[in-house]
Amino acid sequence: MSTHDDLPLADYDHLPLSALQHRIRALTEEQLRQLLEYERSHANRLPVIEVMTTRLHQLEGGATPSPGEPDAEPLPERPSPPQGGSPVTPQTTAEPSPPPRHGHPDHPGQSK
Repeated sequence: MSTHDDLPLADYDHLPLSALQHRIRALTEEQLRQLLEYERSHANRLPVIEVMTTRLHQLEGGATPSPGEPDAEPLPERPSPPQGGSPVTPQTTAEPSPPPRHGHPDHPGQSK
């Protein structure tokens, strides 16, 4: 079983999923299997396992590791987009109204 010190990505436990997706492309099949074993025996995060399993299948199917630095600095996370809309205030809130009565003559399709 792999330990944290044996992992091909030294800062593996601190990588966000987006950085991990990029960084595992530089790993060999053996290195990826080692990371997958470590993940399953420690955090066992489904999204991480899915990303690694997909990449492992690509390598088994003939893909080769992409050139790159497995120890490169992870990319910064993009900030969340601002939430749209206008703020609700007591002055802009709609007035509550009672629900329509069934069978009211002002509502077509209802019985009278």
